[in-house]
Amino acid sequence: MSRKEDPAFDIAFYESVLKREPGYEDVIELLGGLYTKTGRIADGLKMDRKLVKLQPSNATARYNLACSLALSKRKADALRALLEAVKLGYTDYDWMSQDPDLESLKNSPAFKALLSKLKPHS
Repeated sequence: MSRKEDPAFDIAFYESVLKREPGYEDVIELLGGLYTKTGRIADGLKMDRKLVKLQPSNATARYNLACSLALSKRKADALRALLEAVKLGYTDYDWMSQDPDLESLKNSPAFKALLSKLKPHS
């Protein structure tokens, strides 16, 4: 198995970097994504919360937090984070409407209303 197919190598590497530089925002973001991709949802959520704390006006960080919350079955918190992401400037309707991380929200009237606000009007 090559290193490219084994995210455990990357996770171990970035964790060691984060131990030396706990506020390294790029590494926090990378680890959050890697944790989530490998099924470590609680660890991904922890990294997403940390990044939002460090970058409170980052719309993408807030969106990623919403995804982690949705994957953690915390729908109300996920919807609040998603609404905040949109307020901060997140506008990717196409991705939000098909993002598998948000699957648990797709039948929610609040999610549908948020999507309709983002939908390009042509």
